[in-house]
Amino acid sequence: MRMVFSALVDADFLDTRRHMEGTLPAGAASLAGMVASFEARREEYLSRKQGGREASAVDRIRAELYQQAVAAAALEVGLFPFPAPTGAGKTLGVAGFAAHHAALHGLQRVIIAVPYLSITEQNAGVYREVFGEEHVLEHHSGVDFNELPPEQRWQRLAAENWDAPVVVTTTVRLFESLFSRKPSAMRRLHRLAGSVIVLDEVQSLPDPMLPPILSALRHLTEFFGTSVVLASATQPDFFSLDVFANLKPKPVIAEPAPVYRKLRRVRYEWQCERQRSFEEMAQQVAAESSCLAIVNTTKDATILHRHVERMAEGIPVLHLSTRMASLHRRKALQEIRDHLKAKRPVLVVSTQLVEAGVDVDFPVVFRAFASAESLQQAAGRANREGMLDEGRVVVFDPSDGSAVGTRMVYGASLDLTRQFFGPGLADPDDLDALSAYYCERYSITNIEGAGPGADIQRYRAGFDFPEVADRFKLIDEQTVPVLVPYGDDSEREHLRHLLTLAEGPPAWVHRKIQPYLARLPRRLAKQGCDQGMATPLVGDLYEWQDAYHPQRGIEFTDLNGEDLVF
Repeated sequence: MRMVFSALVDADFLDTRRHMEGTLPAGAASLAGMVASFEARREEYLSRKQGGREASAVDRIRAELYQQAVAAAALEVGLFPFPAPTGAGKTLGVAGFAAHHAALHGLQRVIIAVPYLSITEQNAGVYREVFGEEHVLEHHSGVDFNELPPEQRWQRLAAENWDAPVVVTTTVRLFESLFSRKPSAMRRLHRLAGSVIVLDEVQSLPDPMLPPILSALRHLTEFFGTSVVLASATQPDFFSLDVFANLKPKPVIAEPAPVYRKLRRVRYEWQCERQRSFEEMAQQVAAESSCLAIVNTTKDATILHRHVERMAEGIPVLHLSTRMASLHRRKALQEIRDHLKAKRPVLVVSTQLVEAGVDVDFPVVFRAFASAESLQQAAGRANREGMLDEGRVVVFDPSDGSAVGTRMVYGASLDLTRQFFGPGLADPDDLDALSAYYCERYSITNIEGAGPGADIQRYRAGFDFPEVADRFKLIDEQTVPVLVPYGDDSEREHLRHLLTLAEGPPAWVHRKIQPYLARLPRRLAKQGCDQGMATPLVGDLYEWQDAYHPQRGIEFTDLNGEDLVF
Protein backbone atom coordinates (compact mmCIF):
# COMPACT_ATOMS: atom_id res chain seq x y z
CA MET A 1 0.00 0.00 0.00
CA ARG A 2 2.77 2.42 0.92
CA MET A 3 4.81 1.52 -2.18
CA VAL A 4 1.84 2.22 -4.45
CA PHE A 5 1.19 5.52 -2.68
CA SER A 6 4.86 6.46 -3.10
CA ALA A 7 4.79 5.74 -6.83
CA LEU A 8 1.55 7.70 -7.21
CA VAL A 9 2.87 10.75 -5.33
CA ASP A 10 6.09 10.76 -7.35
CA ALA A 11 4.21 10.42 -10.65
CA ASP A 12 1.97 13.34 -9.63
CA PHE A 13 4.98 15.56 -8.85
CA LEU A 14 6.70 14.61 -12.11
CA ASP A 15 3.54 15.15 -14.15
CA THR A 16 3.14 18.61 -12.64
CA ARG A 17 6.75 19.46 -13.52
CA ARG A 18 6.25 18.22 -17.07
CA HIS A 19 3.19 20.46 -17.38
CA MET A 20 4.87 23.54 -15.87
CA GLU A 21 8.33 23.21 -17.43
CA GLY A 22 7.68 21.08 -20.50
CA THR A 23 10.52 18.66 -19.69
CA LEU A 24 11.64 16.13 -17.14
CA PRO A 25 15.18 15.39 -15.89
CA ALA A 26 16.88 12.48 -17.61
CA GLY A 27 16.56 9.17 -15.79
CA ALA A 28 19.39 7.82 -13.68
CA ALA A 29 22.26 6.10 -15.45
CA SER A 30 22.46 2.31 -15.25
CA LEU A 31 24.81 0.80 -12.68
CA ALA A 32 25.49 -2.10 -15.03
CA GLY A 33 27.60 0.11 -17.26
CA MET A 34 29.60 1.63 -14.38
CA VAL A 35 31.52 -1.37 -13.06
CA ALA A 36 34.55 -0.99 -15.34
CA SER A 37 34.88 2.74 -14.66
CA PHE A 38 34.25 2.12 -10.95
CA GLU A 39 37.15 -0.34 -10.77
CA ALA A 40 39.47 2.03 -12.67
CA ARG A 41 38.60 4.93 -10.36
CA ARG A 42 39.04 2.74 -7.30
CA GLU A 43 42.57 1.81 -8.39
CA GLU A 44 43.39 5.49 -8.94
CA TYR A 45 41.96 6.39 -5.53
CA LEU A 46 44.03 3.73 -3.76
CA SER A 47 47.17 4.82 -5.60
CA ARG A 48 46.68 8.43 -4.51
CA LYS A 49 45.94 7.42 -0.94
CA GLN A 50 49.08 5.29 -0.66
CA GLY A 51 51.14 8.17 -2.09
CA GLY A 52 53.69 5.94 -3.78
CA ARG A 53 54.64 4.03 -0.63
CA GLU A 54 55.01 0.25 -0.58
CA ALA A 55 51.83 -1.66 0.16
CA SER A 56 51.69 -2.44 3.89
CA ALA A 57 50.40 -5.63 5.50
CA VAL A 58 47.15 -3.77 6.23
CA ASP A 59 46.85 -2.76 2.55
CA ARG A 60 47.16 -6.41 1.52
CA ILE A 61 44.50 -7.52 4.01
CA ARG A 62 42.19 -4.78 2.73
CA ALA A 63 42.73 -6.04 -0.82
CA GLU A 64 41.82 -9.59 0.26
CA LEU A 65 38.66 -8.34 1.98
CA TYR A 66 37.70 -6.40 -1.14
CA GLN A 67 38.04 -9.51 -3.31
CA GLN A 68 35.83 -11.45 -0.90
CA ALA A 69 33.22 -8.69 -1.09
CA VAL A 70 33.20 -8.72 -4.90
CA ALA A 71 32.92 -12.54 -4.93
CA ALA A 72 29.91 -12.36 -2.58
CA ALA A 73 28.17 -10.01 -5.02
CA ALA A 74 27.21 -13.03 -7.12
CA LEU A 75 24.91 -14.31 -4.36
CA GLU A 76 21.16 -13.86 -4.85
CA VAL A 77 19.29 -10.84 -3.51
CA GLY A 78 18.85 -10.91 0.27
CA LEU A 79 20.22 -9.74 3.63
CA PHE A 80 24.00 -9.49 3.77
CA PRO A 81 25.83 -9.07 7.09
CA PHE A 82 29.19 -7.40 6.41
CA PRO A 83 31.35 -7.72 9.54
CA ALA A 84 34.74 -6.10 9.07
CA PRO A 85 37.14 -4.73 11.70
CA THR A 86 37.77 -1.01 11.80
CA GLY A 87 40.41 0.01 9.28
CA ALA A 88 39.66 -3.01 7.05
CA GLY A 89 38.59 -0.88 4.08
CA LYS A 90 34.87 -1.35 4.69
CA THR A 91 33.91 1.85 2.82
CA LEU A 92 35.41 0.59 -0.44
CA GLY A 93 34.36 -2.99 0.34
CA VAL A 94 30.66 -2.17 0.53
CA ALA A 95 30.96 0.03 -2.57
CA GLY A 96 32.57 -2.81 -4.53
CA PHE A 97 29.97 -5.33 -3.35
CA ALA A 98 27.10 -2.96 -4.14
CA ALA A 99 28.37 -1.99 -7.60
CA HIS A 100 28.97 -5.58 -8.72
CA HIS A 101 25.82 -6.95 -7.04
CA ALA A 102 23.63 -4.30 -8.69
CA ALA A 103 25.20 -4.93 -12.12
CA LEU A 104 24.86 -8.73 -11.86
CA HIS A 105 21.23 -8.66 -10.69
CA GLY A 106 19.90 -5.66 -12.62
CA LEU A 107 19.31 -3.52 -9.53
CA GLN A 108 18.61 0.16 -10.10
CA ARG A 109 20.62 2.06 -7.51
CA VAL A 110 22.84 1.93 -4.45
CA ILE A 111 21.57 3.75 -1.34
CA ILE A 112 24.16 4.15 1.40
CA ALA A 113 22.86 5.30 4.78
CA VAL A 114 25.25 6.48 7.51
CA PRO A 115 24.20 7.40 11.06
CA TYR A 116 26.34 10.51 11.61
CA LEU A 117 26.57 13.60 9.45
CA SER A 118 30.37 13.88 9.81
CA ILE A 119 31.03 10.45 8.32
CA THR A 120 28.22 10.86 5.77
CA GLU A 121 30.17 13.77 4.31
CA GLN A 122 33.48 11.90 4.65
CA ASN A 123 32.16 8.76 2.91
CA ALA A 124 30.33 10.72 0.23
CA GLY A 125 33.69 12.19 -0.79
CA VAL A 126 35.11 8.68 -1.27
CA TYR A 127 32.06 7.51 -3.24
CA ARG A 128 32.25 10.52 -5.56
CA GLU A 129 35.83 9.57 -6.35
CA VAL A 130 35.10 5.91 -7.14
CA PHE A 131 31.64 6.16 -8.74
CA GLY A 132 32.17 9.54 -10.40
CA GLU A 133 30.79 12.84 -9.14
CA GLU A 134 28.12 12.91 -11.83
CA HIS A 135 26.55 9.71 -10.43
CA VAL A 136 26.51 10.42 -6.68
CA LEU A 137 23.69 12.25 -4.91
CA GLU A 138 24.57 13.39 -1.37
CA HIS A 139 21.31 14.08 0.43
CA HIS A 140 21.22 15.29 4.03
CA SER A 141 20.75 18.47 6.05
CA GLY A 142 24.33 19.61 5.44
CA VAL A 143 23.94 19.92 1.66
CA ASP A 144 22.71 23.22 0.21
CA PHE A 145 21.42 22.38 -3.27
CA ASN A 146 20.94 26.08 -4.05
CA GLU A 147 24.69 26.65 -3.94
CA LEU A 148 25.71 23.82 -6.25
CA PRO A 149 27.40 24.80 -9.54
CA PRO A 150 25.19 24.54 -12.66
CA GLU A 151 26.58 21.14 -13.69
CA GLN A 152 25.45 19.69 -10.34
CA ARG A 153 21.96 21.23 -10.19
CA TRP A 154 20.53 17.85 -11.21
CA GLN A 155 21.07 16.84 -7.59
CA ARG A 156 18.38 19.22 -6.36
CA LEU A 157 15.76 17.47 -8.51
CA ALA A 158 17.15 13.99 -7.84
CA ALA A 159 17.01 14.58 -4.08
CA GLU A 160 13.22 14.85 -4.26
CA ASN A 161 12.80 11.21 -5.30
CA TRP A 162 16.34 9.71 -5.16
CA ASP A 163 16.49 9.26 -8.92
CA ALA A 164 20.26 8.72 -9.00
CA PRO A 165 22.54 5.67 -9.39
CA VAL A 166 24.24 6.24 -6.00
CA VAL A 167 22.57 8.00 -3.06
CA VAL A 168 24.53 8.81 0.10
CA THR A 169 22.24 9.86 2.91
CA THR A 170 21.72 9.64 6.65
CA THR A 171 20.06 6.74 8.42
CA VAL A 172 17.44 9.16 9.73
CA ARG A 173 16.45 10.22 6.21
CA LEU A 174 16.29 6.63 4.96
CA PHE A 175 13.93 5.50 7.71
CA GLU A 176 11.95 8.69 7.37
CA SER A 177 10.95 7.35 3.95
CA LEU A 178 10.06 3.95 5.39
CA PHE A 179 7.90 5.18 8.27
CA SER A 180 6.80 8.75 7.52
CA ARG A 181 3.34 9.63 6.25
CA LYS A 182 4.39 12.90 4.60
CA PRO A 183 4.17 12.74 0.79
CA SER A 184 7.50 14.57 0.37
CA ALA A 185 9.31 11.87 2.38
CA MET A 186 7.29 8.91 1.11
CA ARG A 187 7.91 9.97 -2.48
CA ARG A 188 11.32 8.28 -2.21
CA LEU A 189 10.00 4.97 -0.83
CA HIS A 190 9.43 3.20 -4.15
CA ARG A 191 13.05 3.94 -5.10
CA LEU A 192 14.11 1.45 -2.43
CA ALA A 193 12.61 -1.39 -4.46
CA GLY A 194 15.13 -3.10 -6.69
CA SER A 195 18.05 -1.35 -5.00
CA VAL A 196 21.05 -2.18 -2.85
CA ILE A 197 20.66 -0.55 0.58
CA VAL A 198 23.85 -0.30 2.63
CA LEU A 199 23.35 0.40 6.33
CA ASP A 200 26.76 1.51 7.54
CA GLU A 201 27.67 1.41 11.25
CA VAL A 202 24.56 -0.68 11.79
CA GLN A 203 25.41 -1.16 15.48
CA SER A 204 24.19 2.43 16.03
CA LEU A 205 20.55 1.51 15.35
CA PRO A 206 18.67 2.01 18.64
CA ASP A 207 17.49 -1.22 20.27
CA PRO A 208 13.90 -0.04 20.90
CA MET A 209 13.36 0.66 17.19
CA LEU A 210 14.83 -2.63 15.91
CA PRO A 211 11.51 -4.53 15.51
CA PRO A 212 9.97 -2.13 12.93
CA ILE A 213 13.34 -1.42 11.27
CA LEU A 214 14.27 -5.07 10.76
CA SER A 215 10.71 -5.97 9.79
CA ALA A 216 10.68 -3.29 7.08
CA LEU A 217 14.08 -4.40 5.77
CA ARG A 218 12.86 -8.00 5.64
CA HIS A 219 9.81 -6.95 3.62
CA LEU A 220 12.02 -5.07 1.16
CA THR A 221 14.16 -8.14 0.52
CA GLU A 222 11.29 -10.64 0.38
CA PHE A 223 8.75 -8.69 -1.69
CA PHE A 224 10.54 -5.86 -3.51
CA GLY A 225 13.77 -7.34 -4.86
CA THR A 226 16.01 -5.29 -2.58
CA SER A 227 19.35 -6.37 -1.13
CA VAL A 228 20.32 -4.98 2.29
CA VAL A 229 23.92 -4.85 3.52
CA LEU A 230 24.38 -4.65 7.31
CA ALA A 231 27.91 -3.27 7.73
CA SER A 232 29.72 -2.88 11.04
CA ALA A 233 32.93 -3.66 12.87
CA THR A 234 30.76 -4.71 15.82
CA GLN A 235 28.13 -6.74 13.99
CA PRO A 236 24.93 -7.05 16.08
CA ASP A 237 23.36 -10.51 16.12
CA PHE A 238 20.08 -9.47 14.49
CA PHE A 239 19.45 -13.00 13.24
CA SER A 240 18.89 -14.16 16.83
CA LEU A 241 15.71 -12.05 16.94
CA ASP A 242 12.25 -13.39 16.07
CA VAL A 243 11.73 -10.69 13.45
CA PHE A 244 14.46 -12.39 11.37
CA ALA A 245 13.25 -15.93 12.18
CA ASN A 246 13.89 -18.50 9.42
CA LEU A 247 16.01 -16.05 7.44
CA LYS A 248 19.35 -17.32 6.22
CA PRO A 249 21.99 -14.57 6.22
CA LYS A 250 24.32 -14.25 3.26
CA PRO A 251 27.63 -13.15 4.83
CA VAL A 252 29.75 -10.91 2.61
CA ILE A 253 32.81 -12.17 4.51
CA ALA A 254 32.34 -15.91 4.93
CA GLU A 255 35.01 -16.29 7.64
CA PRO A 256 35.40 -12.94 9.44
CA ALA A 257 37.36 -14.27 12.45
CA PRO A 258 40.69 -14.66 10.55
CA VAL A 259 40.32 -11.10 9.20
CA TYR A 260 39.82 -9.76 12.72
CA ARG A 261 42.88 -11.68 13.93
CA LYS A 262 45.05 -10.42 11.07
CA LEU A 263 43.94 -6.83 11.59
CA ARG A 264 44.38 -6.85 15.34
CA ARG A 265 46.53 -3.74 15.72
CA VAL A 266 46.03 -2.76 19.36
CA ARG A 267 46.55 -3.98 22.90
CA TYR A 268 43.82 -3.28 25.45
CA GLU A 269 44.99 -2.03 28.85
CA TRP A 270 42.25 -2.25 31.47
CA GLN A 271 42.64 0.34 34.23
CA CYS A 272 39.35 -0.62 35.84
CA GLU A 273 40.48 -2.23 39.09
CA ARG A 274 39.58 1.11 40.70
CA GLN A 275 37.98 4.33 39.60
CA ARG A 276 40.25 7.17 38.53
CA SER A 277 39.56 10.90 38.49
CA PHE A 278 39.73 12.90 35.27
CA GLU A 279 42.62 14.86 36.76
CA GLU A 280 44.55 11.62 37.26
CA MET A 281 43.79 10.45 33.72
CA ALA A 282 44.75 13.88 32.35
CA GLN A 283 48.26 13.32 33.68
CA GLN A 284 48.53 10.17 31.59
CA VAL A 285 47.06 11.85 28.52
CA ALA A 286 49.36 14.88 28.82
CA ALA A 287 52.39 12.57 29.08
CA GLU A 288 51.77 11.27 25.55
CA SER A 289 53.07 13.05 22.46
CA SER A 290 49.91 12.22 20.49
CA CYS A 291 46.77 10.56 21.73
CA LEU A 292 42.98 10.62 21.68
CA ALA A 293 40.86 10.53 24.85
CA ILE A 294 37.17 9.67 24.45
CA VAL A 295 34.59 10.20 27.20
CA ASN A 296 30.86 9.62 27.41
CA THR A 297 29.27 13.06 27.77
CA THR A 298 29.93 16.66 26.79
CA LYS A 299 30.26 17.53 30.48
CA ASP A 300 33.02 14.94 30.90
CA ALA A 301 34.78 16.20 27.75
CA THR A 302 34.81 19.74 29.14
CA ILE A 303 36.31 18.63 32.47
CA LEU A 304 38.98 16.40 30.96
CA HIS A 305 39.95 18.94 28.29
CA ARG A 306 40.49 21.63 30.95
CA HIS A 307 42.78 19.33 32.93
CA VAL A 308 44.80 18.23 29.89
CA GLU A 309 45.06 21.79 28.57
CA ARG A 310 46.50 22.88 31.92
CA MET A 311 49.03 20.03 32.10
CA ALA A 312 50.24 19.74 28.51
CA GLU A 313 53.29 21.81 27.67
CA GLY A 314 53.79 23.04 24.14
CA ILE A 315 51.37 20.54 22.57
CA PRO A 316 48.05 21.52 20.95
CA VAL A 317 45.09 20.22 22.96
CA LEU A 318 41.98 20.06 20.77
CA HIS A 319 38.39 19.23 21.60
CA LEU A 320 35.38 17.68 19.82
CA SER A 321 31.80 17.64 21.09
CA THR A 322 28.31 18.76 20.13
CA ARG A 323 28.72 21.88 22.30
CA MET A 324 30.70 23.19 19.33
CA ALA A 325 29.03 24.46 16.17
CA SER A 326 29.14 21.87 13.38
CA LEU A 327 31.44 24.14 11.33
CA HIS A 328 33.71 24.45 14.37
CA ARG A 329 33.84 20.65 14.74
CA ARG A 330 34.61 20.22 11.07
CA LYS A 331 37.51 22.66 11.25
CA ALA A 332 38.84 21.09 14.45
CA LEU A 333 38.73 17.65 12.84
CA GLN A 334 40.63 18.95 9.83
CA GLU A 335 43.23 20.52 12.13
CA ILE A 336 43.60 17.19 13.94
CA ARG A 337 44.13 15.37 10.64
CA ASP A 338 46.68 17.96 9.53
CA HIS A 339 48.70 17.44 12.73
CA LEU A 340 48.57 13.67 12.34
CA LYS A 341 49.51 13.74 8.67
CA ALA A 342 52.51 15.98 9.41
CA LYS A 343 53.41 13.74 12.38
CA ARG A 344 53.16 16.69 14.76
CA PRO A 345 52.19 16.07 18.41
CA VAL A 346 48.52 16.63 19.19
CA LEU A 347 46.26 15.70 22.10
CA VAL A 348 42.52 15.40 21.53
CA VAL A 349 39.63 15.10 23.99
CA SER A 350 36.34 14.05 22.41
CA THR A 351 32.94 12.58 23.07
CA GLN A 352 31.93 9.37 21.27
CA LEU A 353 31.11 11.35 18.10
CA VAL A 354 34.67 10.63 16.90
CA GLU A 355 34.25 6.87 17.07
CA ALA A 356 32.14 5.42 14.29
CA GLY A 357 33.86 5.72 10.93
CA VAL A 358 35.85 8.91 11.55
CA ASP A 359 39.17 8.43 9.78
CA VAL A 360 41.87 9.39 12.32
CA ASP A 361 44.89 7.37 13.42
CA PHE A 362 46.48 7.79 16.88
CA PRO A 363 49.14 5.65 18.54
CA VAL A 364 47.22 5.69 21.84
CA VAL A 365 43.52 5.97 22.65
CA PHE A 366 42.14 6.46 26.18
CA ARG A 367 38.49 5.41 26.51
CA ALA A 368 36.17 5.94 29.47
CA PHE A 369 34.30 2.72 30.14
CA ALA A 370 31.36 2.31 27.77
CA SER A 371 29.39 -0.39 25.96
CA ALA A 372 31.37 -3.10 24.14
CA GLU A 373 30.63 -1.75 20.67
CA SER A 374 31.82 1.73 21.67
CA LEU A 375 35.03 0.33 23.14
CA GLN A 376 35.77 -1.50 19.92
CA GLN A 377 34.90 1.50 17.76
CA ALA A 378 37.26 3.62 19.87
CA ALA A 379 40.00 1.04 19.33
CA GLY A 380 39.56 1.60 15.60
CA ARG A 381 41.09 5.07 16.02
CA ALA A 382 44.35 3.55 17.34
CA ASN A 383 47.05 2.34 14.93
CA ARG A 384 44.40 2.44 12.20
CA GLU A 385 46.87 2.17 9.32
CA GLY A 386 48.97 -0.50 11.06
CA MET A 387 52.17 1.55 10.97
CA LEU A 388 53.07 0.52 14.54
CA ASP A 389 53.71 -2.97 15.83
CA GLU A 390 50.92 -2.35 18.29
CA GLY A 391 48.70 0.54 19.33
CA ARG A 392 47.37 1.00 22.86
CA VAL A 393 43.77 1.32 24.03
CA VAL A 394 43.55 2.29 27.70
CA VAL A 395 40.10 1.66 29.20
CA PHE A 396 39.44 3.47 32.48
CA ASP A 397 36.52 3.92 34.85
CA PRO A 398 36.12 7.63 35.74
CA SER A 399 35.26 8.44 39.34
CA ASP A 400 33.95 11.90 38.53
CA GLY A 401 32.26 11.04 35.21
CA SER A 402 28.63 11.77 34.51
CA ALA A 403 27.10 8.49 35.69
CA VAL A 404 23.53 9.54 34.83
CA GLY A 405 24.50 10.84 31.40
CA THR A 406 26.54 7.72 30.66
CA ARG A 407 23.63 5.49 31.67
CA MET A 408 21.31 7.49 29.41
CA VAL A 409 23.68 7.00 26.46
CA TYR A 410 24.37 3.28 26.88
CA GLY A 411 21.59 1.91 29.10
CA ALA A 412 21.72 -1.69 30.30
CA SER A 413 24.54 -2.57 27.88
CA LEU A 414 27.05 -1.14 30.38
CA ASP A 415 26.39 -3.90 32.91
CA LEU A 416 26.50 -6.57 30.22
CA THR A 417 29.81 -5.21 28.94
CA ARG A 418 31.32 -5.68 32.42
CA GLN A 419 29.94 -9.22 32.40
CA PHE A 420 31.56 -10.24 29.09
CA PHE A 421 34.61 -7.98 28.62
CA GLY A 422 37.53 -6.74 30.68
CA PRO A 423 40.62 -8.01 32.54
CA GLY A 424 40.53 -11.81 32.65
CA LEU A 425 37.61 -11.81 30.18
CA ALA A 426 37.36 -11.22 26.44
CA ASP A 427 38.47 -8.12 24.56
CA PRO A 428 35.73 -6.21 22.67
CA ASP A 429 36.89 -7.54 19.28
CA ASP A 430 36.23 -11.17 20.26
CA LEU A 431 33.43 -12.15 17.84
CA ASP A 432 32.09 -15.03 19.93
CA ALA A 433 31.91 -12.84 23.03
CA LEU A 434 30.22 -10.07 21.01
CA SER A 435 27.58 -12.47 19.71
CA ALA A 436 26.83 -13.73 23.22
CA TYR A 437 26.73 -10.14 24.49
CA TYR A 438 24.16 -9.07 21.87
CA CYS A 439 21.97 -12.16 22.42
CA GLU A 440 21.91 -11.51 26.16
CA ARG A 441 21.25 -7.81 25.60
CA TYR A 442 18.25 -8.42 23.36
CA SER A 443 16.94 -11.06 25.77
CA ILE A 444 17.11 -8.75 28.78
CA THR A 445 15.60 -5.72 27.06
CA ASN A 446 12.78 -7.83 25.48
CA ILE A 447 12.52 -5.33 22.64
CA GLU A 448 10.17 -7.55 20.61
CA GLY A 449 7.68 -8.09 23.42
CA ALA A 450 7.39 -4.61 24.89
CA GLY A 451 8.44 -1.04 24.31
CA PRO A 452 7.99 1.53 21.54
CA GLY A 453 9.17 -0.74 18.73
CA ALA A 454 6.71 -3.49 19.65
CA ASP A 455 3.93 -0.87 19.80
CA ILE A 456 4.86 0.41 16.32
CA GLN A 457 4.67 -3.14 14.97
CA ARG A 458 1.12 -3.46 16.24
CA TYR A 459 0.13 -0.18 14.59
CA ARG A 460 1.80 -1.26 11.34
CA ALA A 461 -0.19 -4.50 11.41
CA GLY A 462 -3.36 -2.42 11.73
CA PHE A 463 -2.34 -0.05 8.87
CA ASP A 464 -2.43 2.87 11.28
CA PHE A 465 0.20 4.91 9.43
CA PRO A 466 -0.36 8.21 11.32
CA GLU A 467 0.31 6.47 14.65
CA VAL A 468 3.41 4.74 13.22
CA ALA A 469 4.79 8.04 11.92
CA ASP A 470 4.19 9.80 15.23
CA ARG A 471 5.82 7.07 17.31
CA PHE A 472 8.84 6.18 15.17
CA LYS A 473 11.84 8.15 16.41
CA LEU A 474 15.29 6.99 15.37
CA ILE A 475 16.91 9.65 17.56
CA ASP A 476 15.55 10.42 21.01
CA GLU A 477 15.51 14.20 20.75
CA GLN A 478 16.63 15.19 24.24
CA THR A 479 18.83 17.97 22.84
CA VAL A 480 17.95 21.22 21.10
CA PRO A 481 19.86 23.31 18.54
CA VAL A 482 21.60 26.45 19.76
CA LEU A 483 22.78 29.27 17.49
CA VAL A 484 26.28 30.22 18.66
CA PRO A 485 28.63 33.15 17.94
CA TYR A 486 31.00 31.28 15.64
CA GLY A 487 31.92 31.67 11.97
CA ASP A 488 30.87 34.38 9.54
CA ASP A 489 29.14 36.99 11.73
CA SER A 490 27.36 38.82 8.92
CA GLU A 491 25.98 35.65 7.33
CA ARG A 492 24.90 34.28 10.68
CA GLU A 493 23.10 37.50 11.62
CA HIS A 494 21.38 37.60 8.23
CA LEU A 495 20.14 34.02 8.66
CA ARG A 496 19.04 34.81 12.21
CA HIS A 497 16.98 37.73 10.90
CA LEU A 498 15.34 35.53 8.24
CA LEU A 499 14.44 32.93 10.85
CA THR A 500 12.46 35.43 12.89
CA LEU A 501 10.41 36.93 10.03
CA ALA A 502 6.71 37.13 10.88
CA GLU A 503 5.76 35.38 7.63
CA GLY A 504 8.29 32.62 8.31
CA PRO A 505 11.74 32.02 6.79
CA PRO A 506 12.46 30.66 3.31
CA ALA A 507 12.87 26.89 3.38
CA TRP A 508 16.57 27.05 2.52
CA VAL A 509 17.43 29.02 5.68
CA HIS A 510 17.14 25.96 7.93
CA ARG A 511 19.80 24.15 5.90
CA LYS A 512 22.03 27.20 5.56
CA ILE A 513 22.14 27.85 9.30
CA GLN A 514 23.24 24.31 10.25
CA PRO A 515 27.01 25.11 10.40
CA TYR A 516 26.34 27.72 13.11
CA LEU A 517 24.39 25.39 15.41
CA ALA A 518 25.64 23.51 18.46
CA ARG A 519 23.41 21.27 20.59
CA LEU A 520 22.54 21.23 24.28
CA PRO A 521 20.28 19.06 26.41
CA ARG A 522 16.94 20.82 26.62
CA ARG A 523 17.21 21.31 30.39
CA LEU A 524 20.61 23.02 30.00
CA ALA A 525 19.29 25.32 27.28
CA LYS A 526 16.47 26.37 29.61
CA GLN A 527 18.93 26.74 32.48
CA GLY A 528 21.07 28.96 30.25
CA CYS A 529 18.01 31.13 29.65
CA ASP A 530 17.35 31.37 33.38
CA GLN A 531 20.92 32.57 33.95
CA GLY A 532 20.82 35.09 31.10
CA MET A 533 23.29 33.12 28.94
CA ALA A 534 20.78 32.17 26.23
CA THR A 535 17.43 33.24 24.82
CA PRO A 536 14.71 31.34 22.95
CA LEU A 537 14.82 32.27 19.27
CA VAL A 538 12.12 30.39 17.37
CA GLY A 539 10.49 27.02 18.01
CA ASP A 540 13.05 24.70 19.64
CA LEU A 541 15.97 26.88 18.53
CA TYR A 542 17.86 28.88 21.15
CA GLU A 543 20.54 31.55 20.79
CA TRP A 544 23.67 31.56 22.95
CA GLN A 545 24.44 35.01 24.38
CA ASP A 546 27.38 34.17 26.64
CA ALA A 547 31.04 33.57 25.78
CA TYR A 548 31.91 30.87 23.25
CA HIS A 549 35.19 29.10 23.99
CA PRO A 550 37.56 28.86 20.98
CA GLN A 551 38.20 25.18 21.76
CA ARG A 552 35.22 23.86 23.72
CA GLY A 553 32.37 25.96 22.39
CA ILE A 554 29.46 26.51 24.78
CA GLU A 555 30.45 26.83 28.44
CA PHE A 556 28.63 28.10 31.50
CA THR A 557 29.79 30.84 33.89
CA ASP A 558 28.23 32.08 37.11
CA LEU A 559 27.48 35.69 38.03
CA ASN A 560 31.10 36.20 39.15
CA GLY A 561 32.49 34.95 35.86
CA GLU A 562 33.63 31.64 37.37
CA ASP A 563 33.31 28.62 35.13
CA LEU A 564 30.54 26.14 35.81
CA VAL A 565 30.37 22.66 34.32
CA PHE A 566 26.99 21.02 33.77
